[in-house]
Amino acid sequence: MTPLFIANGNVLDVHTLTMHAGHSVLVEGGRIAAIGAGLQVPEGAEVVDAAGLTVMPGMIDCHVHTVASSFNLGNVARLPNVLTMLRALPIMQAMLGRGFTSVRDAGGADWSLAEAVRTGLISGPRIFPSGKALSQTGGHADFRPRSDELDLCSCVHKLGNIGRVVDGVDACRIAVREEILKGATQIKVMASGGVASPNDPIGNLGYSEDELRAIVEEAGNANTYVMAHAYTPRAISRAVRCGVRTIEHGNLVDRETAELMAAMGAYMVPTMITYEGLANEGEKYGLPALSIAKIEGVRGPGRQALEILANAGVKMGLGSDLLGETHYLQAEELRLRAEVLGNGPVLQQATLIGAEILGHKGELGEVTQGAIADLLLVDGNPLHDIQCLLDQGARIRAIVKDGRIAKNTL
Repeated sequence: MTPLFIANGNVLDVHTLTMHAGHSVLVEGGRIAAIGAGLQVPEGAEVVDAAGLTVMPGMIDCHVHTVASSFNLGNVARLPNVLTMLRALPIMQAMLGRGFTSVRDAGGADWSLAEAVRTGLISGPRIFPSGKALSQTGGHADFRPRSDELDLCSCVHKLGNIGRVVDGVDACRIAVREEILKGATQIKVMASGGVASPNDPIGNLGYSEDELRAIVEEAGNANTYVMAHAYTPRAISRAVRCGVRTIEHGNLVDRETAELMAAMGAYMVPTMITYEGLANEGEKYGLPALSIAKIEGVRGPGRQALEILANAGVKMGLGSDLLGETHYLQAEELRLRAEVLGNGPVLQQATLIGAEILGHKGELGEVTQGAIADLLLVDGNPLHDIQCLLDQGARIRAIVKDGRIAKNTL
């Protein structure tokens, strides 16, 4: 690879939340080779003038659904695989254009999508796929209508289906092994009811404790972890005690449960912006009425949950969890959180903590020597103005991913 020299930028240190003015960044072999004020340009290097711009790490979204091209997930699950893939391409390209250089897919995307991005076949963020999320019968990934015919349809094998229905300890063990075999980098489990599925109230629990522990054990045997969809204190605490490493959503968390998470070293990935999208546009784009009725029960408590988690010392990753036509709202998650927590902590959630969750601490989410060269050149200082990271990346003047320029409007 041709060396890349990013000259005279203001480098954001997300560890200390300070800016280093007039620093250059040398990229070699896809990684950051050197950072400093007096660096010399290597012969033959490609030079990008970053004067007046913030040089910061590429952002990480720890909860996306790249194949969720419609609000009606049941319909997406029945699409032919090729059509599902083609509809996912612009979603992924837009994510990268907003400055998200890595995403953790929480159900749907598989090894094939991740590999297509890794090899440069398609444009998009680096994907950490969960494969199919595991759901009990009638759980959050069971989109079958109430019916006297409950045979699993062939759509369970389709790329557009974000989950699979599996019941019983032994079947759960096999399902985890299959998802790992197919390339999942972590396992997603539905540990409570949810909004987008028709027949499981949010207060319901998903899976028995024996099933959850078996899923966690099998993931651990493969040197990875479990992420769990869970809303209520009961569901969250139960999952964490069973060994789940990251909780997704968690809108109804209380102080006692947050303190348990902190003590157990569990992460939370709140997802605030999706409820705005669901509430404002869900009906227009076909979200079932049963799902619309559930939204307000979790939308309002989301801000309070951020405060509770922060006060308890729970580490939070950034997540958006958007569906269908609302993927464009992704970066608005930054704004919503910053209104509660401040810009600096939210930037750390979108970089450092996200990298920890992905198991790539020191490699992703920071501008340091030896880290993977995922970099954003931003017209503005996000420590002072989070808006410079919004508006579909309009003020992100250049994006570097794996040491290669993915966008350059300088």
